[in-house]
Amino acid sequence: MRDYITIGSFPNGVSCTSLGDDYYKGSRAECRVFINQITRVMGHPPNNANLGIRTFAHDFGNCVEVVCFYDTNDEVETKYAFDVKSSEALKYWDDIAINELKESGFSAFA
Repeated sequence: MRDYITIGSFPNGVSCTSLGDDYYKGSRAECRVFINQITRVMGHPPNNANLGIRTFAHDFGNCVEVVCFYDTNDEVETKYAFDVKSSEALKYWDDIAINELKESGFSAFA
């Protein structure tokens, strides 16, 4: 069965885009950078698993998060999804991600 697990919008050890006029654009930019970092650190998702950005309704409006879509019947895909979710290696932005964030113009690094 196809399912997904939320990873987050950014590494859990850092600050994120603040609410405001450009929140949605900034948060989507951070999610794209986070997906790039996940792929660098954890490798490309196996088989038919994939990383994406999903919008969720929240009390303060919509928020976006990186999710990993995977087949619950595929042990390799399931392991990858949960390894990404729990990875200590994804706690902070790496140097490449910081540069990507600076280039996006939507982060505290800009």
